Amino acid sequence: MPRVKVGNLQINYTEHGAGNNVVLAVHGNLGCADWLDLVLPLLPQTIRVIAAEWRGCGDSDKPEPAQDYSNYSMETHALDMLGLVDALGIDRCHLYGHSTGGIICSHMLSLQPGRFSKVLLLDPVTPLGLQLAPGQIGVLSQMKSDPDVAFAGLASAAPTLFRPESLVAGQMPQFADTTTELQRGLFRHLVDRTRVLSDGIWFGTPHNLALEWDSRALAAKMPAMAHEHLVLYGKLDYWIPRDHIDEMARTLPNCRLEVFPYVGHSMSLEVPLLFARVFSDYFSAG
Repeated sequence: MPRVKVGNLQINYTEHGAGNNVVLAVHGNLGCADWLDLVLPLLPQTIRVIAAEWRGCGDSDKPEPAQDYSNYSMETHALDMLGLVDALGIDRCHLYGHSTGGIICSHMLSLQPGRFSKVLLLDPVTPLGLQLAPGQIGVLSQMKSDPDVAFAGLASAAPTLFRPESLVAGQMPQFADTTTELQRGLFRHLVDRTRVLSDGIWFGTPHNLALEWDSRALAAKMPAMAHEHLVLYGKLDYWIPRDHIDEMARTLPNCRLEVFPYVGHSMSLEVPLLFARVFSDYFSAG
């Protein structure tokens, strides 16, 4: 995958399609560009998708985190993404964000609103931010040190890929019979990719999302984010509270919310064909 220089860093990305209808895709926390691997081959070549990797993730550079994780803030990630589109010579594009990629996209809209057209968000961390429950930092520490714990932790982000009775504490999740070999292989690969994450991702992301929650500075800017938004939410999402999604949908001036009853946090992995259809229809129209 290619890399471009953004400030003092090399930012990695993958690209699918060609033309002037460009979508910048921003993955979620603990993620990488590969979260779209099952979707990209299903998209029309007329949509140029640039799937970028945050600093600290995938094959992007991983600067040493500051003591307060300020160099891994949500705004810093947004500035990196803006630098990427600058480096690629893209004047205007659409945005797609999954999970924590959602709040990064919201920062981009706030920083350079005239740069972007449509916005598609999948189970996003909203501009409200997010505060982890007590004990969740300890879980992240275990996930960082033990790949089996990472497997179990990420399984909660794609629960429909697993047998429900195996998604309990102390058990190794077992794939459901309906989960395809492609889905199983990609999920294992995504777990493997968590081994390269910076501590600025493991621990900086929850720290900075909590700061967003406390300040509500970005949330206060939602009424000015007039861009067309489509928000997709899986009813089985264990990670993002539904009331956060509802508040964002009410507050954004031009937002449509679609709720999917049998999907978890990661439609792109759980039902890639459905997600590709929604993605294609949304970004091909208008």
